[in-house]
Amino acid sequence: MRFAIGLLTILAIASVIGTVLKQNEPYTNYAFEFGQFWFLLFETLGLYDVYHSGWFLTILAFLVLSTSLCILRNGPGFVKEMKAYREKASDTSLSLMSHSVSIAGQVDPDAVAARLKVQGFRIKEHMREDGSRVLAAKKGAANKLGYFFAHIAMVVICIGGLMDGNLPLKLGELSGRVVPETRDVPQSQIPAQSRLSAANLSYRGNVTIAENRSADVVFLNAGKGYLVQELPFAVTLKQFHVDYYSNGMPKLFASDIVVTDKATGKETAATVRVNHPLVIDGVAIYQASFGDGGSPLELNAWNLAQPQLSPVTIKGVSQAAQPLRANDKDYTLEFGDLKVYNVENMAKTGADVDKTLAQKMQDAREVKHEKSLKNVGPSITYKLRDAQGQAHEYHQYMAPIQQEGANYQISGVRRQLSEPFQYLRIPLDDEFTLQRFMRLNAAFSTPALYDEVARRTADKALQGGAISPAVRTQFESSVKWVLDRFASGGFPALENFLDARVPEDKRQAVAQTYVKILQGTVGDLMAVADSRAGVAPAKFDETHYRFLLDSLVASSALHDYGAPVYLQLTGFDQVQASGLQLTRSPGKNLVYLGSLLLVIGIILMFYVREIRVWLVFRSGAVRLAMTSNRHNRDLDRDFEREREALELLVREQP
Repeated sequence: MRFAIGLLTILAIASVIGTVLKQNEPYTNYAFEFGQFWFLLFETLGLYDVYHSGWFLTILAFLVLSTSLCILRNGPGFVKEMKAYREKASDTSLSLMSHSVSIAGQVDPDAVAARLKVQGFRIKEHMREDGSRVLAAKKGAANKLGYFFAHIAMVVICIGGLMDGNLPLKLGELSGRVVPETRDVPQSQIPAQSRLSAANLSYRGNVTIAENRSADVVFLNAGKGYLVQELPFAVTLKQFHVDYYSNGMPKLFASDIVVTDKATGKETAATVRVNHPLVIDGVAIYQASFGDGGSPLELNAWNLAQPQLSPVTIKGVSQAAQPLRANDKDYTLEFGDLKVYNVENMAKTGADVDKTLAQKMQDAREVKHEKSLKNVGPSITYKLRDAQGQAHEYHQYMAPIQQEGANYQISGVRRQLSEPFQYLRIPLDDEFTLQRFMRLNAAFSTPALYDEVARRTADKALQGGAISPAVRTQFESSVKWVLDRFASGGFPALENFLDARVPEDKRQAVAQTYVKILQGTVGDLMAVADSRAGVAPAKFDETHYRFLLDSLVASSALHDYGAPVYLQLTGFDQVQASGLQLTRSPGKNLVYLGSLLLVIGIILMFYVREIRVWLVFRSGAVRLAMTSNRHNRDLDRDFEREREALELLVREQP
């Protein structure tokens, strides 16, 4: 019994782990989340697929065997005990019971028997050889059924767990008949040893289907690889529906699907919604997620090495790859998912700066956080891979995003999947385009403009009294040098020069001088670039000056962008896809049945009390004995009530 309780405790702990830790994820997800040490430890313990692990199924099988043997061994005795009245109990055994009394006098046995029957007792009489008459009564024998139900429930639940744990598949993996596939190859090329037939006992897999596309297999994660599960039917997604709240969060999504039986060709049309699955041939089809189904895209490609060139239009498809040639080098452009809705928290991170201490304490007690969820529009992720296989990943938003009163084009970049995106903010002009910024960025890379810019800047400095005519030539040379150094590498290039050439005690002052030169020059550079392009110069006010300062920061950051081109998403034709989860779990109903039996068993064991009563009638005396499976105050009260009733009958006897 102690060993069985220990096994049940292990199963309970494992079930908690299997509930808290998301199961059957790709191993790369676990390695990224836990790190190498804990990943290997959890893998050894089989915690990534607890309910299908060998040790979990072994414990279930052992409990089925041991509990079944326990039922078979003790069942006949329990049944015999339930049926027995023990009407032949001796006077000695009855007198030794803790609740036993002998009452002097005569009483009618039939009257006593009638009273007991009214209370729900079943009675059996026995005449002894000495002429005494015994009434053996009992009620609550169903209490022992509780033990049967509880033990049978454990067997049924464990069998259901073994069925849904797919013990045959686990044995197939151990014997080598089933081998997970680890290569990234087309589904049609996966060998038979990595495919499971439609008759597979139990499975849970996911499939993503684009609109007007079909699928007749699902993929099952299996350790470091995967298995292909054949379905008895094909699922076709006719249309996907999704509704959103005003802030862009999804409110409702559903799939109009047609299921076609492979054997008969019978078609079943249905709409699958969250928590409203379609069940066909024992397979439940759940609405699990949704996403991109391969949408046609249109982008503007700005050549960062030659920023004076106009953008080139590129067409592509999300979730697909295509070649890209830029500056005489070959790249591969690998598009990820198109996300039409992106809900971000736009609350100001410093919004509580002005709050009093009392307000901050109140917010802490209420676990209150300022949030301002907003849909910032479509975005696309993509990787740009060079000929050596090295790649940067980019996250590009399509719509302008307003921050602190200004509009920006936001782009994220990262070099490793384990790194967070670092975001680049490119300021937009009055028409919400990149034209003016790209024109300014091209001007930085055009030394032919430096003389004109330096002359204009020097004129302003002379008029303002910042410099004297004697240092004009030197000042113009400094302006051109700062522009050239900034164009070669942005602010880091200036900082590297300061670290290498300027004494440490003078770096701060020189750095401030360089920044002031850039801030005073950028307006003239923009004006010269606009003039050369035949564009009217922008009005020089606070808003446009902020645009110029933001442009300095963005132009500097582009040197670390890691791409020869800047891709700007300009259009798309959305194709939606539905994520469906297909589950066959034949043991589910057994688990439900076992749970019901367990509840019934517990109720019978804890709320049904077995009581046995013996009355021995002799000439001039009556013995009353009573016992119960639970010796408590209820038994004391019942015994006193029966004794008083018996004494009353004795007094009433003529």
